[in-house]
Amino acid sequence: MNADPQERRDSEDLPDAQEQRLRRVWAFSAGWRYFSNVNNQVVGLWYTGTAFAFFLFAGVLALIMRTQLAVPGNDLVSADTYNQLFTLHGTMMMFLFAVPIFEAVAILILPQMLAARDLPFPRLSAFGFWCFLIGGCFVAGSIFFDAAPNGGWFMYPPLATDTKQSGIGADIWLLGLSFIEIASIAAAVELIVGVLKCRPPGMRINLMPLYCWYVLIVGGMILFAFPPLIAGDILFEAERLLGWPFFDATRGGDPVLWQHLFWIFGHPEVYIIFLPSIALLAMIVPTFAQRPILGYGWIVLAAVGTGFLSFGLWAHHMYTIGMPAVSQGFFSAASEAVAIPTGVQIFVFAATLLAGKVIFAIPMLFATGALAIFVFGGLTGVMVALAPFDWQAHDSYFVVAHLHYTLIGGMFFPLIAGVYYFFPFVTGRMLSERLGRWSFWLMFAGFNISFLPMHITGLRGMPRRVFTYPEGLGWDWLNMVSTLGAFTMAAGVAVLLVDVFRPGKPKAPRNPWKAGTLEWVAGDPSEPWGIRSVPVISSRYPLWEQEHLLRDIDEGRFFLPDAREGKRETLVTDVLDAEPLQVLRIPGDSFKPMIAAFLIGGSFIFATFHWWMPALVSGLAGIAAIMVWLWTGTAIIPDQPSKDAGMGQELKLYASGSQSVGWWAMFITMVGDSTAFISLIFGYFYYWTIHDVFPPAHANGPGVLFPALGVGASLLAWGLMVLARRANDADRPGRLRVLLALAAVSALAGGAGLLLGPWTTALEPTRHAYDAIVWVLVIWAALHNVVGVLMQGYCLAGSLAGKLTRTHDIDIQNVVLYWHFAALTAFATGAVIALFPLAAN
Repeated sequence: MNADPQERRDSEDLPDAQEQRLRRVWAFSAGWRYFSNVNNQVVGLWYTGTAFAFFLFAGVLALIMRTQLAVPGNDLVSADTYNQLFTLHGTMMMFLFAVPIFEAVAILILPQMLAARDLPFPRLSAFGFWCFLIGGCFVAGSIFFDAAPNGGWFMYPPLATDTKQSGIGADIWLLGLSFIEIASIAAAVELIVGVLKCRPPGMRINLMPLYCWYVLIVGGMILFAFPPLIAGDILFEAERLLGWPFFDATRGGDPVLWQHLFWIFGHPEVYIIFLPSIALLAMIVPTFAQRPILGYGWIVLAAVGTGFLSFGLWAHHMYTIGMPAVSQGFFSAASEAVAIPTGVQIFVFAATLLAGKVIFAIPMLFATGALAIFVFGGLTGVMVALAPFDWQAHDSYFVVAHLHYTLIGGMFFPLIAGVYYFFPFVTGRMLSERLGRWSFWLMFAGFNISFLPMHITGLRGMPRRVFTYPEGLGWDWLNMVSTLGAFTMAAGVAVLLVDVFRPGKPKAPRNPWKAGTLEWVAGDPSEPWGIRSVPVISSRYPLWEQEHLLRDIDEGRFFLPDAREGKRETLVTDVLDAEPLQVLRIPGDSFKPMIAAFLIGGSFIFATFHWWMPALVSGLAGIAAIMVWLWTGTAIIPDQPSKDAGMGQELKLYASGSQSVGWWAMFITMVGDSTAFISLIFGYFYYWTIHDVFPPAHANGPGVLFPALGVGASLLAWGLMVLARRANDADRPGRLRVLLALAAVSALAGGAGLLLGPWTTALEPTRHAYDAIVWVLVIWAALHNVVGVLMQGYCLAGSLAGKLTRTHDIDIQNVVLYWHFAALTAFATGAVIALFPLAAN
């Protein structure tokens, strides 16, 4: 006999049946489809493993350099090879390890810490990983073809802009890292939206784990720090490729502009590297102190203050360029001031440890070693922040020692503490206590043996970036000690690798460290769903303070205990109070992000070798792949307006405007885009400050007529888009389509008008930096109009296909948001290039 329908429904609601459906929906792809995975657990593991591989490669380069410097007059490598080694070492440690490892670890652990099934844009995470892998292999692999960059990881002009001096290596550096920066910004967008919109119900913003605060702060810093470097890369490559003289002093440029743009990125990057590692300590210290962290509010304010102040001290790397004394005093004071919030964070950790009962497990051992090293590096940082001392120590090995004490203590040792701490979470296995202690003491001793003598080496006059030195200067034994220390530290890393990859590691119990935060809810890492059900949170350490929470999560008593419709789902909550707003259905595994990354990456790689037609074809194909990805994987109209999300709440399945994660992603992306544009505007006005007459006598600017027409047409396109949104709200599809078409025509006319300004007034970009910067600004604005036209065409296609309707309007809401920024870009461009010359004259 057939079972009674009621009995069948009851059996389908049993926890075992729910688990089976969840397991089936969230299963990792295997076999040939393994590389189509977009699940954060898989992508985060790829990302982390790749970043560590680049770290090991860069470490080998460092050992070769230390071997070269072990004795005076050594000829192990030539001067040019050494230049390639130290350039690639610094580049890889900064761009391929220090920043990407933060994003990799966050992608891996953040969803579980937020009790989310995944981040809101899993395919974006996968796309970012593939961009990182392609760009990283391209840059790192150049050393095997004697084509690596050789101008230092900072690439100062004019040597680096001279194609005869620097060869193709500088182009590999510029275009390869520009591509990697796409991955960094993509990951930052994903992480910021994840923290803001995917917290569990009840986790108000003041109850977030400290790690989430640090992710939010550092993601915001990336949006403001990386775009100036992208802007600088554009100017740099335009000079190398087209001869536009942005950094050529003989034609109105200035190489110091590159230093400003680079260090506006470069010094905040130190804190972009430092803060995520402090975030790991903020999770480790309370666990092993066996108590909640003291001063939660103080450490949040200190982290925000550190991030804010880090943008006000970039020029302390530039004391020796001849800045005015007032500027030196300002940047010196800012450099000293940033020590205050940094110190607050260190003292909070110390106070928490003193108030608790500390367990010195391996993660805590690395954490205490990190604090000791970083504090020493901070003290030398106070020294080099003082201009008179910096004049003496600048470009000496004292600065090398300070840099490594700060970065190794502030980033690497906390990261290894995190490896030991989160290894059971990721693999379900425990690392060896005995091997861990060997690894720590070898690394700790080796690091100090290597870098502590460099302070003395630098004070004795040894300059940075020299590949050899004569004997008898008092540097010989110091360099030999540093080399022995480097190999000792490498031995510690080798012990860690043996521990990680050795077979037969014991199985870890659930929550082996007895931590209080939600990532340790996960029991078996092979379960793909992230969390069995999404809980309601009422404290900062719910596993310590909410009784029976673990049991209730496992039994599916909270939100989303089932996947009856066969869709991957996670909760979206509001920004401040984490009130449930939506059940977000996220796309599953796909090769589309990988294909798009390879095609876009191909355009960058082909352009490096000046293969313009393959670069164009690859770029257009990449744009088409992204369009297909968006069309098939975003703004999907659900089969029902809402669903039972559990706990008696019916939540909608579709949201647009500021309630949707897509709107937040667009807003955050455009903030970063605007930062790059402001950096270009900064370049324009920087030239004004260094020239007695600006614009120069040969140029009266691009006139007013065409820029005004371009701005007017661009603003008209924006206004038509606002009207198109209203037409869609009024359910007038015919009017919507007409307005979209008119907006596209107006946008193209706006871009053409801006370009006609410098064209009709014969501004020659190879003649003078003024001409060149005007052309860059109008091209930037015109390209934004072109991108806006693509978006308008996408909305038009969506309307014709029934994807864009009155009730399902994510796409037009996001495109209108884009046009708010595009219109401001066009207006600012027109005002600067057309009106400023009139005001200046």
